[in-house]
Amino acid sequence: MNGSRASLGRGIRINSAKDLTVYRTAYQLAMEIFELSKHFPAEEKFALTTQIRRSSRSICLNLLEAWAKRRYEAHFVSKLTDCDGENSEIDSSLDFARSCRYISADEHQVLVNKCAEIGRMLNRMMQKSWFIPCPRLKDWQFLRAGP
Repeated sequence: MNGSRASLGRGIRINSAKDLTVYRTAYQLAMEIFELSKHFPAEEKFALTTQIRRSSRSICLNLLEAWAKRRYEAHFVSKLTDCDGENSEIDSSLDFARSCRYISADEHQVLVNKCAEIGRMLNRMMQKSWFIPCPRLKDWQFLRAGP
């Protein structure tokens, strides 16, 4: 098997973290937040607007770093934990945006649901961190034999 690809069962090929469903979902969330936050008031520019954009982008950035360090299970799980923390931060920021009437109740619900979905995916990855393939020599091995 090529050293730049992984296979996660059932023939699913992962060439990079960008191929992960959680990455694609988090990226989509970050872009939706970016578009909505363009309409936040100017006085929020250096407060809620910057914070919610930063935390939404941070999930993707930490996922990329986690994937790059996946051969070290503790580091991998640590970066996934960072992703989960950023995801929780987004959830709280969305509550503030809703309470301040910067976003509608419907927009809030859609985005909060997406945060919950991302949280579930991150949690599953942390629980099954031993199953994530990592490059070793010329072959792919799992981080450890099992749970």
